[in-house]
Amino acid sequence: MRKPSVGIIFLTVFIDLIGFGLVIPLLPIYAKNFNATGWQIALVMAAYSFMQFVFAPFLGRLSDRIGRRPVLLTSTAGAAVSYLIFAYASMQQGGTALILLIASRAFAGVCGANITVAQAYIADITPPENRSKRMGLIGMAFGLGFIFGPILAAVARTYFGDSGPGWAAFALCAINFFLALTILPESWKPSSEHVAPRPHLAQWMHTLSRPKVGLLIGIFFLATFCFTCFESTLGLLILSKFSLKFDSAKGIRTVSYLFIYAGLVGALVQGGATGRLVKALGEPKLIALSLFLVAISLGPLPFAQNWTQVLILLALLSIGSSLTRPPVFGMISNFSSAQEQGVTIGVAQSAGSLARIIGPLFALPLFTYQQSYPYLICGAISLLTGILAWQRLSRDHAPAVAAEPQKAGS
Repeated sequence: MRKPSVGIIFLTVFIDLIGFGLVIPLLPIYAKNFNATGWQIALVMAAYSFMQFVFAPFLGRLSDRIGRRPVLLTSTAGAAVSYLIFAYASMQQGGTALILLIASRAFAGVCGANITVAQAYIADITPPENRSKRMGLIGMAFGLGFIFGPILAAVARTYFGDSGPGWAAFALCAINFFLALTILPESWKPSSEHVAPRPHLAQWMHTLSRPKVGLLIGIFFLATFCFTCFESTLGLLILSKFSLKFDSAKGIRTVSYLFIYAGLVGALVQGGATGRLVKALGEPKLIALSLFLVAISLGPLPFAQNWTQVLILLALLSIGSSLTRPPVFGMISNFSSAQEQGVTIGVAQSAGSLARIIGPLFALPLFTYQQSYPYLICGAISLLTGILAWQRLSRDHAPAVAAEPQKAGS
C-alpha cells in the first residue's frame, strides 16, 4: 500500500466529482432555458452515463496495455475541455446552446470513465486483503465530490453568472491535471503477456461468463439501478409529501439539504467503517447486509409521516448503499488477474452506467402512476439480491487469481 499514491488518486476522484456535481443540478434548468423538449432534457441527462457505459471498458483495457498514468492524464485534460464547452454553451441561446450542452456532457462522460482507471490504480498498489477498504476511500471521494459540487455551483453562479459553474469546474480539472502530471507515479508496468483486446460486446460476454465476477457485476448493476430509482424520484417525493413547490427557494433548498445529508452519511461510512466491517464480516456478508439495509429503508420511505422518519430512513439507506460498492469492487479486483484489472473494473463500471440510464426511465413514469411503486419494487429487488449475495458469494470465497500489488512508479 503506497499512501501518497492513494491520497493523490483520492484527490483526483474528489476533484473530478466536484466538477461533476457542479453542473448536474443545473442541467435541467439550463436545458429548459434553451427551450428543450422533455426528451431533449432526458438526452442531456443521459449523455454522460451513456458515454461512460460505452467507454469505461475501453479506458480500462487501454490502461492495462499502456499504463494507468497516461490514461488518467489524458482523461483529466479532456474533462477540463468538456467544462469549457459547458461554460461556452451556457452563454449561448436556443438550438446551438442545446447542441453544445449535449456535446459537453457526452465528452465529459467519455473522460469521466476514468473512475475505472482510478480503481485499477488502487488495485495495483494495494494488497488483496485491503482492496475493499481502499475502494471505500474511492467511494468516499465520490460522495464528498457530490456534496461540495452543488455548493460550489451555487457560489460560482452567484458571482459569475450562468457560465460560472462551467469555469469553476474547468479550473478544478486544470488543477487536477497539474497535480497528477507533477506528482502521480505510474502504478502498472504493462508486461509482454497482456491479454489481447476484445471487441466491446465480446469483452462484456467474456467478463460476465466468469461465474464470481459475473455475479458481482450483476449485483452491482441491481444495486445501482435501485439507488438511481431512489435518487431520481426523491426530490419529487419530498415536494409532494410535504407540500413544497419545485420553483420555490424553500423547496429547492430542502431537497438539496437532503441530498447533502445522505451524501455526507454515505461518505463518512465509506471512509471510516468499510475496512473494519470487511475484517469483521468478510466481503460476501457485508454485501448482503448492505443490501438488506437498503431494502428495509427503501420500501418504507414513501410512507414516512414526518421529517424524523425521513431522516432515519435516509441515513439507513445511505449507510446500506455506501457499503455495497467497496466490497463488490474489492472482490471483483481479487478475482481478476493483474493483466485484466482495468478492463474488468471497466465492464463493472459500464454496468453501473447502464443502470443509471435505465433507472430513471423505469422509476419516473412509475412514480407518476403511483409514488410508492418504485420504492416498493426496488426494496424487493434489494432484498432478493441480498439473499442471492448471502447464498452465492459465501461459497468458495477464495479468489481464483489474486493480483499482487505493484510498486507505484516501478
